[in-house]
Amino acid sequence: MNKTVEERERVVVRFAGDSGDGMQLAGGRFTDATAVLGNDLATLPDFPAEIRAPAGTIPGVSAFQIHFASRDILTPGDAPNVLVAMNPAALKANLASLPRGATIIVNEDAFTRRNLEKAGYPVSPLEDDSLAEFTVHRVPMTTLTTRASEALEGVGTRDAGRAKNLFALGLLSWLYDRPTEVTERWIEGKFASKPAAKAANLAAFQAGWSFGETTEMLDVQYKILPAVDVDPGTYRQINGTSATALGLLAGSVRARLPLLLASYPITPASELLHELAKHEGLGVRTVQAEDEIAAAGVALGAAFGGHLGITSTSGPGMDLKAETIGLALMLELPMVIVDVQRAGPSTGLPTKTEQSDLLMALYGRHGDAPLPIVAARTPGDCFRSAFEAVQIAIERRTPVILLTDGFLANSSEPWRIPSLEELPEIDPGFAVAPASEEETFLPYARDERGVRPWAPPGTPGLEHRIGGIEKQDGTGNISYDPANHATMTRLRAEKVSKIAADLPALEVDDPDGDADVLVLGWGSTYGSIRAGVRRVRDRGLKVAQAHVRYINPLPANIGEVLRAYPKVLVPEMNTGQLVKVLRAEFLVDCKPYNKITGQPLYAAELEEAIVELIEAPLEVPA
Repeated sequence: MNKTVEERERVVVRFAGDSGDGMQLAGGRFTDATAVLGNDLATLPDFPAEIRAPAGTIPGVSAFQIHFASRDILTPGDAPNVLVAMNPAALKANLASLPRGATIIVNEDAFTRRNLEKAGYPVSPLEDDSLAEFTVHRVPMTTLTTRASEALEGVGTRDAGRAKNLFALGLLSWLYDRPTEVTERWIEGKFASKPAAKAANLAAFQAGWSFGETTEMLDVQYKILPAVDVDPGTYRQINGTSATALGLLAGSVRARLPLLLASYPITPASELLHELAKHEGLGVRTVQAEDEIAAAGVALGAAFGGHLGITSTSGPGMDLKAETIGLALMLELPMVIVDVQRAGPSTGLPTKTEQSDLLMALYGRHGDAPLPIVAARTPGDCFRSAFEAVQIAIERRTPVILLTDGFLANSSEPWRIPSLEELPEIDPGFAVAPASEEETFLPYARDERGVRPWAPPGTPGLEHRIGGIEKQDGTGNISYDPANHATMTRLRAEKVSKIAADLPALEVDDPDGDADVLVLGWGSTYGSIRAGVRRVRDRGLKVAQAHVRYINPLPANIGEVLRAYPKVLVPEMNTGQLVKVLRAEFLVDCKPYNKITGQPLYAAELEEAIVELIEAPLEVPA
């Protein structure tokens, strides 16, 4: 049958179902096909917090959202235009986020009495008027998937039933004209050793496509043209975890140092361990330690031995690593601590995102113990941030904390692959033995940056003592002298503060140069802030934007920037942590905008917050 084809500039699609329904897989395959077409995209996987919640219940719902467009986009989208709901729980869990007029495609077969009861529906929403404001398509996905496979040799009912996510993927691939070859090649490779599963999944995917092509239920197919104004280069789809791993690896290559990552499994940081474990051929060593404290100790031991020592974790693990991080600071050895933040405190919401570790990164050690802190702002930017964390750690001889979060780690975007030559070389600056026996090696002598020598053990002439007790200035011997302790505390702090002189200035996006409101963010709020600012400007209002990558030390010009604007808004996914720092350091009355729901900031809510601040009367001190 002939169907209408319409062009759309952008679309937000969300796949949702039980955690065993393969929604992350379907979303990932749809993303790959979208990337091949050249659309700009951003994704948001949403995992259940329970390891295995009861099937069919709301706590067990898993979702994957993708925003794709023919222009540059900045976020995974505030709300989906299309929801694919594989069961009643998936529908109920996501219904509140749908705008009026959104399209809902449901697996009609899953709306049984038992499943409705598990989801808390007294009657089926497909049979009453509760979905009247939406366009609802009832598709018997399970039945159609089973029917597509029933003639295939060796494919049982169970194999067919498990492939219904591929049916949904095929249907959405038709609806938005995604290439089928990408998914079909993936199925053939993934299930090459399992002929029955390969046949069932291929049949399901092709049946979904054919259903879209032939059914009278869907009479419009949508096209989203490739994005324009894209910087030239080779691109790949990447999530924050992969980008972080590649950034760390690139740092080790440019420093000519072996990389060792020691980690203890914790959501959502575990995937970094898995990702780096794939690169053993490039000299990467990975250690799954027995606990968080051991992981930090192994990484620090690697740093002492002259390697690039990395440890990764999330909030609860940062609590446990604090003492070893303090030891790394006292030893003044290069080490990178990757904190993939999640909602806390304690176990909190393990699979949900938050920015609530900022103050812990700044102050979460006993004693005066400042450390450099770098915060990534997009999934692709995790590469650059990880590389810079390595560079600072090695060249400044200090542990560095790299802050990402669950949103960045799991989300994807197109990323231009840099050439290795684009990245600066990193000089480890290893110490050399004294030229004569009359000279004495001083392990805590400092250069003009305040950096001490890096002297791996076993090097003749560079023998020295390490430990957590205070060092004597220069010699590194144990010292209980009060004046020496004051000196060493000051020198360690000055070493970190001197990094600011080599950091780029904080850039401000203020097209007309006369905005009254500055929106200042950090970390993963970047895309939402940019999108919110864009919307405000589209309304004819003036607003400036800046984003902080270097949390400690802060850019040298940040005080000047803050004081240049009568009103400053600081959006954060916490209760206002950067705001506290800015108010204390610069005596500027920054206004917080905080969200602590475990979900990313949305452009629409930021748009309203910015407009409200623009229209608010200027407060004049009494």
